[in-house]
Amino acid sequence: MEQSSKPSLIRRLLHEPPPLDFFASQASWHWIIVATVCIGAFLGQLDASIVSLVLPTLQDTFHVPLSEVQWVAILYLLVLTSLITPLGRIADKLGRKSLYVNGFIVFIIGSGLCGLAPNLAVLVAARGLQGIGAAMLQANSVAIITAASPKRALGRAIGVQATAQALGLALGPSLGGILIEIFGWRWVFLLNLPIGLAGALLARFTLPQTHHHGESANLNIPGAIWLTIAIASLLMALSWLHLALVFLPLFLLAIFFFWQNERTTDKPLLGPVLLSIKGFKPGIVAGLLSYSVLFSGLFAVPVLLERVYAIKPARAGLLLTLIPVCLTLVAQLGGWLTDRVGPKIPTVTGMLIAGCGTLALYFGANHEMPILIMGLVGLGAGMGLFIPANNASVMGLAPSTHLGLAGGLLNMMRGLGGSLGVAIVSLVLLLNGSNGMDIETGHIHTLAGIRMTMLFCTVCTVLAAFLSYERVSVINSTDSCDTDLL
Repeated sequence: MEQSSKPSLIRRLLHEPPPLDFFASQASWHWIIVATVCIGAFLGQLDASIVSLVLPTLQDTFHVPLSEVQWVAILYLLVLTSLITPLGRIADKLGRKSLYVNGFIVFIIGSGLCGLAPNLAVLVAARGLQGIGAAMLQANSVAIITAASPKRALGRAIGVQATAQALGLALGPSLGGILIEIFGWRWVFLLNLPIGLAGALLARFTLPQTHHHGESANLNIPGAIWLTIAIASLLMALSWLHLALVFLPLFLLAIFFFWQNERTTDKPLLGPVLLSIKGFKPGIVAGLLSYSVLFSGLFAVPVLLERVYAIKPARAGLLLTLIPVCLTLVAQLGGWLTDRVGPKIPTVTGMLIAGCGTLALYFGANHEMPILIMGLVGLGAGMGLFIPANNASVMGLAPSTHLGLAGGLLNMMRGLGGSLGVAIVSLVLLLNGSNGMDIETGHIHTLAGIRMTMLFCTVCTVLAAFLSYERVSVINSTDSCDTDLL
């Protein structure tokens, strides 16, 4: 009896009920699907940005050093980024709708445990559970939108998702401050419960069935485990700024590709399908560079404003929201342009505008507030043009059987880019004799580190613009992008 109940439970968890006829019969059904997926996109970015504000409060509440409290943020990022690609592949095999709905449930449970945590250890563990739920949501989001949207509207649909992510990123700090001040830090996590419940119900009743029966046995489970461990160790190396630790993820990745026969097995996790498509790999790399630049700005600018400009955190946070707000406003234009003229103009132009923004931040760092504001606007606007266009172009190249994997890779690049951006700022500040966070630190060293970071980011934007130009030219010159090799 016990053995027969386990498969039954698994089948119930993976069961994908059809959407309600009320939604499926609507001419705008694909936009209803996009709106539903945007709830998960918004929630994931809101939770990522809102938590950074609560760390000092948690330090005072639990009477522990900041190095321990930081694991509340680090573990979430580790779990989210390392699991997102394997979960994208699993979604392709077992069903995107079931994984997405269950992702909300896992995220809600993790959020509730975070809000009720009696000590820091329980809170950190609950954040890991939250990260699993967030990975289940984000691994599927772009794939669900791509499968549901007609080609002519794909750019706009992904632009709407980018808008939802930017809104979550923008609202996090201000909303977190209000919640902490009025209701206490626990409500930073408990807020996720009603939003997550609404998202789960909408996903249950609006998303189409996407399961693929009989393919679950073709998943490279050992490869998934090795890839997860490799990505997690790489993130830890970046977080701790310990170059020696980089050799561990490189060794694990070598095991993944060779010992696990990822290149030759009949059940690969990644396999040659996506990586052999012309223009796919440059799009992934360009995405990694763009997110590194974005998160470098998001991390470096508060340090500059508070330590060099001596601006209070509330005003610094308000100025920082210029980046996600501009990203939000311009993302719709980026998606619209992609649908009308293709991805070359918005991707290349977006990266060049972002590069002008980082250059303005370089010059504005020397106590030139108008130039600094122009830099924030340019960085946000450039990313708003680039991200929807690049994501839509990459997802448009992926075959329908690999949409989850392609979306997982894109989201993994965002997580890696975020970690790389933070690591770049921290490393450059340390090399310039400043940790960027100590009030006693000399302003000259901090200023020099921030300006050097912005120059590095400018180089990254130029490289991303070049990759975008070349990849789209290659795609346009090829009649069949799904089969030709690079």
